[in-house]
Amino acid sequence: MTAEQPLTHLDAAGRAHMVDVSGKDVTARSATASGTVLLAPAAVAALRAGTVPKGDALAVARIAGIQGAKRTPDLIPLCHPIGLHAVAVDLEVADHGVLIQATARTADRTGVEMEALTSVSVAALALIDMIKAVDPAAVITDIRLEEKSGGKSGLWRRPDKGMAGPALPLEGQQNAQRGPADARGLPPEAPRGDQ
Repeated sequence: MTAEQPLTHLDAAGRAHMVDVSGKDVTARSATASGTVLLAPAAVAALRAGTVPKGDALAVARIAGIQGAKRTPDLIPLCHPIGLHAVAVDLEVADHGVLIQATARTADRTGVEMEALTSVSVAALALIDMIKAVDPAAVITDIRLEEKSGGKSGLWRRPDKGMAGPALPLEGQQNAQRGPADARGLPPEAPRGDQ
């Protein structure tokens, strides 16, 4: 940052502080974030068949994502507590795992990007908690802001907008000691859990 654009979360002495947004206009604001939980084929099959031992993993992850958005200022130290007016969490089972997308909306003086990102993060953690007996090597990846709107800066969209895809290894990529990697970058014969 330049002298014309100081770091907003630091005071004149360089100490962290919460930015004063009281002078900003209240506007409608929204933000959408996404992420992926990479899973072994057995975990994907269990989700699709509804046979996850702990129950409805997708429903639990959805509720956890909503709760996570509401608790964001408790987790992110300099995040303003704002009144959330809506949080939507969508989970899609794909061949490589679960795609998660969360949208948060408010009418306030500051944006809801952190609430959307926290929602995706907590939904992913809850999903792993639900599925870990089937796949203890599940991987959370590609959590990112997709778009935001409202406020002085208006609309911003990620140039490659869309739900985060898998972080797949290159076709035929090999681990010199263990063989081809799966979608999570793990070799198929890597030990998993109690095997």
